[in-house]
Amino acid sequence: GTVVEGGAGHGLNFPLYPPDVTEVIAIEPEPTLRAEAERAAADAAIPVRVLAGVADDLPLGDASADAVVASLVLCSVSDQRRALAEFRRVLRPGSELRFYEHVIPNCQPKRFVVQALDHSGLFPAIAGGCHPARDTTQAILRAGFEIEEIERFGFSPQRFQPMIPHILGRARVPSAG
Repeated sequence: GTVVEGGAGHGLNFPLYPPDVTEVIAIEPEPTLRAEAERAAADAAIPVRVLAGVADDLPLGDASADAVVASLVLCSVSDQRRALAEFRRVLRPGSELRFYEHVIPNCQPKRFVVQALDHSGLFPAIAGGCHPARDTTQAILRAGFEIEEIERFGFSPQRFQPMIPHILGRARVPSAG
C-alpha cells in the first residue's frame, strides 16, 4: 500500500521498502536533504514521491495512507504531540506506525544528564534540533496508538560513544467501530 515516511532525510530507507509497497510519500522539510532524497527516489525499486513538508503539518488527506514510518525523526520535530496526531490523521483505521527512535534513558545519572543537555538547549543546537529527553514511547500511546511490538535496546553510533537507548516497533491505529 501507500507508505508515508516522515522526515525522510536523504532517502537512506528507500531501498529497504518491500515490493508490495505501491508508493512511498517521503516528507522532508530541509531543502538539501530533500534534493538528495529526490536523487535517491530516482534509483528506488518502488515509486517514491518526495514532498516538502513537516511531520506536524503533513500535506496529505485524512486516512490516505496504509502505513507511516518514523525513523529517527520524532526527536527533532518541533511538536512531537502534533506530529503523532498528524501521523494518526493520515493513517487509515487499522493501519500501522512503524518506528525506530532514540529515547530518554530510564536510569540515573544518564537520564539527568540527558535532560540537562536537552533543556539547556545545548544538545538541540549542536545536533540538528534533536531532543534526547523525549519519552517517545509514552507519546505514541498518548496519541491514541496501540503498541503491538516494541523493543528497547542500547545502540552506539560510533565505537567510543556511549550507548543511547532506542526503541523499534509497530503501533496501530485502532480499527473503526
